[in-house]
Amino acid sequence: MYTASSSVSAPPRSTRTVAPGSGPYLDPTNAPRRWAGAVKQPLSGRLDLSGPQGAQLRMAIASVHRICPEFNPVQVLRRSGRSVLLVGSTGRTTAVAKCLLDHSPVWTERFRHEIAAYRAFVRHRPPVRVPRLIAADPDNCTLVVERMPGRAAALARHPVEAPPRADVRAALGAIARLNTWRPPAGMFDAPLDYAARIARYHELGLFTDRDLGDLQKLLHGLAAGRQGAGQFCHGDALLSNILLSPAGPVLVDWEHAGWYLPGYDLATLWSVLGDAPVARRQISQLAQAPGPAARDAFLVNLMLVLTREIRMYETAVQRAMRDTQPPAPGAAPAASCAQSGLPTGEEQRLLLRRLHDDCAMARRAVRAAVGTR
Repeated sequence: MYTASSSVSAPPRSTRTVAPGSGPYLDPTNAPRRWAGAVKQPLSGRLDLSGPQGAQLRMAIASVHRICPEFNPVQVLRRSGRSVLLVGSTGRTTAVAKCLLDHSPVWTERFRHEIAAYRAFVRHRPPVRVPRLIAADPDNCTLVVERMPGRAAALARHPVEAPPRADVRAALGAIARLNTWRPPAGMFDAPLDYAARIARYHELGLFTDRDLGDLQKLLHGLAAGRQGAGQFCHGDALLSNILLSPAGPVLVDWEHAGWYLPGYDLATLWSVLGDAPVARRQISQLAQAPGPAARDAFLVNLMLVLTREIRMYETAVQRAMRDTQPPAPGAAPAASCAQSGLPTGEEQRLLLRRLHDDCAMARRAVRAAVGTR
């Protein structure tokens, strides 16, 4: 929520080799680095209220002032076609205001879910640090929270270099504490309908018939055991959503929080650490340590998360191709991949290649798990 999205640069990727003895359950021991590069600095700037984008900012600031009149905006922290983040102050407190720009039903629902999460945290504090709620308006999709000190564990959704081990260890510790939390019944729902999502991906051609059958078998087995009860998860446990500070990690962006099959947060983190095989191995071992049921839940989550990432980036590629066409007269320009925080061009191709490789690895692990049932 706090960090600016940034693009990455990537040199040509070396041919992928499979490490011997890596096994079926996602243990990429000695896996080679696939692509590397440097992350650019966060984008930010003084408020520019001129032009069409300035008009959007004026509307966003007006929405913030309706619920928090003392908010004094200073900078645009992040901006995309979906939302804008403004950093400013409320009295002596540094605050961040988040305003939705795309009021389509799906994004409106997610934004209201995030507001509900912050309101729930006022009454029942989770076992991790979260920003304090200052003001919120679910009708106009406006949220103001305190700005927490710290640096993001990563600036990009998919870090291009292996994060320091201490950072990964801190992130995993925070996620593990959160996953043990049992908030009061009725406070959070289950954001993901697993059976429906699997069927949907099959209809779209993203899952084969065998994928469908294998995942349904694992789901059926989980429903019959304790693992089907669910685990409270952040729902978007990216390193870019974790701030690291001397006082401990802070988790932000709670629009997907709720009950999932165990290991969903770990699967999310695994999926974006393609250039950190040591961290991936640690995550995989942590997720599967409780036993075969935990392994199955982790693999179901991993297949869904990786397929979502593939679909996201392939859609971005298609959108970028459409954006090369001149816009119709009077039409607002579409948000570019860079504005959306997604890599562009060759970077997208390399990332998609890695995601497809990861999905193939997860698919083999799922088939091996079904064979042991």
